[in-house]
Amino acid sequence: MRFVRILVALVLTTTLAAQQPASAEPGLGWKAAWSAAPQRPGANFTPNWSEQGFAGQTLRQVVRTTVSGAAVRIRLTNVYGTAPVTVSAATVARSSTGGAVKTGSLRRLTSGRGASFTIPAGAELVSDPVALPVSALERLTVTLHFAKPTGPATYHAQAMAASFRAEGNHVADQGSAAFTESSVSWYYLSGVDVLGASRGRDGVALFGDSLTDGYGSTPGADNRYPDELAERLVAARRPRAVLNQGIGGNRLTVDSAWLGDKATARFDRDVLGRSGVGTVIVLLGVNDIGMSVARQPMAAPHTEVSAAEIIAAHRELIRRAHTKGLRVIGGTIPPMKGSRYYTPLSEAKRDEVNAWIRRTGEYDAVADFDRALASPAAEDQLDPAYDSGDHLHPSDAGYRAMADAVGLADLG
Repeated sequence: MRFVRILVALVLTTTLAAQQPASAEPGLGWKAAWSAAPQRPGANFTPNWSEQGFAGQTLRQVVRTTVSGAAVRIRLTNVYGTAPVTVSAATVARSSTGGAVKTGSLRRLTSGRGASFTIPAGAELVSDPVALPVSALERLTVTLHFAKPTGPATYHAQAMAASFRAEGNHVADQGSAAFTESSVSWYYLSGVDVLGASRGRDGVALFGDSLTDGYGSTPGADNRYPDELAERLVAARRPRAVLNQGIGGNRLTVDSAWLGDKATARFDRDVLGRSGVGTVIVLLGVNDIGMSVARQPMAAPHTEVSAAEIIAAHRELIRRAHTKGLRVIGGTIPPMKGSRYYTPLSEAKRDEVNAWIRRTGEYDAVADFDRALASPAAEDQLDPAYDSGDHLHPSDAGYRAMADAVGLADLG
């Protein structure tokens, strides 16, 4: 406890550390403990509040940290905003159930010591440190009040967790009665950093599409493959930050309004810019393949992408990660027979990309998700025990099998 008190005292007297940009390596042991990749406001697979934004409302959002710390700070992003966004009041607390928080844990959230603060257009803001010790795999609730209209909100579409909305200012509420509306997206919230984790760059960023984002898993249950990997590390007494940087529908080579900037464009921000990351697992390519044959009703332009173009994009990510000293693990693309993405041509592309990932040694290690999820009776099809029902996305059991396919020793 004496160590914790010393750390907290250092934090509260060193507020300048909280103002470092995301690309900096902060002092005092600050490390990313949770994050989400931001997206442009827009329609998506499920209804959301991003296009309308917020006005005179309170937004309450729940996340789960992957490592422990003696204090926290919150990252808010307005990277796709065209105007500044003012947060008129904010709090952070330990989560209870639903939109409620645990008694005695509510803390005021400030920036520059101000209770009201503004996130500039096109930028990220880091809050002042908050003396709130957290444990690995503990849920935190971040509550933001917007007195004035925000305009369209930068968000993350598929949170697979509930966010809550109330009319008026309810940042100090411990209960959830005022929060009568819910959404399955996160808004403006891009990261939680903790103080007191190990100082080395042992964090793991999982960079991908819906297979990383966790589509098909049980909402609110933390059963996505990044969640399962974090739990596996804690169970092995080797806790380390595991950051889910997946975006549903994301592609290596093509931007779209709904499905995020192409992976090669967002890699610096979503992986290289996260503090404490030393390893990245890349699982991408299925949408480049599938959207070459399946036209989308979701603002995703039809494009023809070859296996060679996908491999070239993988090589670009490997090169950039190695330049920054990161270890890079390649994830093979899981089976997709029976899904709307499947054709003989798309299967041939998947096989070519997977063979390159396995055999060339360009990745530092391989997580063979393909073999982990394949049916024993048909290797180009998901095992029925792991299929969420669309023959493309795993179930909770499938995401657990994906986490088990990652060699802990390969994480470095």
